[in-house]
Amino acid sequence: MITTDEISENSKIIFVDDGSSDKTWSLISDYSSQNTIVSVIKLSRNFGHQGALLAGLTSASKSSDAVITIDADLQDDVNAIPKMVKEFLDGNEVVYGVGNNRQTDSKFKRNTAEIFYRLMEILGVKLVPDSADFRLMSRRACKILLSYRETNLFLRGIVPLIGLKSSKVYYARKERFAGTTKYPLKKMIKFAVDGITSFSIVPIKLIMSLGFLIVLISIFLLIYTLIKRFNGNVVSGWSSMMISLWALGGVQLICISVIGEYVGKIFNEVKRRPRFTVEKNLLDNEKDEE
Repeated sequence: MITTDEISENSKIIFVDDGSSDKTWSLISDYSSQNTIVSVIKLSRNFGHQGALLAGLTSASKSSDAVITIDADLQDDVNAIPKMVKEFLDGNEVVYGVGNNRQTDSKFKRNTAEIFYRLMEILGVKLVPDSADFRLMSRRACKILLSYRETNLFLRGIVPLIGLKSSKVYYARKERFAGTTKYPLKKMIKFAVDGITSFSIVPIKLIMSLGFLIVLISIFLLIYTLIKRFNGNVVSGWSSMMISLWALGGVQLICISVIGEYVGKIFNEVKRRPRFTVEKNLLDNEKDEE
C-alpha cells in the first residue's frame, strides 16, 4: 500500500508482545532491526488481549492519522485493510471489520457467538455483530477511546460509545495461520461476563424481579398449604421442604454471585492500577504506563 501511495511511507506495523514466554520478542525485535516499517512493544507481563490492544493503540495513535488493530493469528483478512483505508478517506472515523463467513470456526463457537450477541442486544448493549477487534480508528477516535478510564476493558463495547461516523467492511474469516488458540472456553466465558457486567445492570434488575417472583410463589404455596390443612389433608413435609430449601439456596447463591461480579468490578476500578505497563517500546524508545 505504501508503493501505491495509498498510505504514508512513514506507516508502521506494530507488534505487541503481551508477556510471551517463548521466542516471540527476540524474533520480532530482530526483524524490526532489519526493517524500519516494523516496530515492537513489549509489555512487562501478560495483561490480556484487551490490555495489549490498548497498549498498541496508545503508542500508535501518537503519530498516526489512523490505526488498524488486528490479531496475530491472521484469521482476519488483511485484504480488507485497503477497503478500510478507503472508508476512512471517505470521512469515516471508525471502520469495523465484520466477518460475513465464519465457516472456519467450529459450530460450537459460531453458535455461542450468536447467543452472545443476541444476549447483549437483549440487555441493551450496542455491539456490531460479528465484529471483533479488527477495526480502523482515526486519531480523534483513538483519543476519545483512551479517555475512557475503565480498568475492566471491553473494547468492542466501548468503541461504539464513541459515536463518530462509522462504517463496516465485510470479509470472510480464514483458518488460523499457525499455532493454537490462547482463548479456551474458560476465557471466552470470562470475556462474555466482562462484556455483560461492564455495560449493563439488567442482571441486577433481573435479580430483583426474581426475588419478587419467589415471594409470590411462596405466598401461593402458603395459601395452598393452609387450604390443605383446613380440609384435613396431611401436607407432605420433608421432601417438599428440602426441595424448596435446595432450590432457594441455589437461587440465592446465583444472585450473590451476580452481585459479587459487580462488586468485584467496582473493587478493581477504585484501585486505579495501570491497565498495562510497557517494558520496552522500540517505536518510542521509552517506558510507559497506562
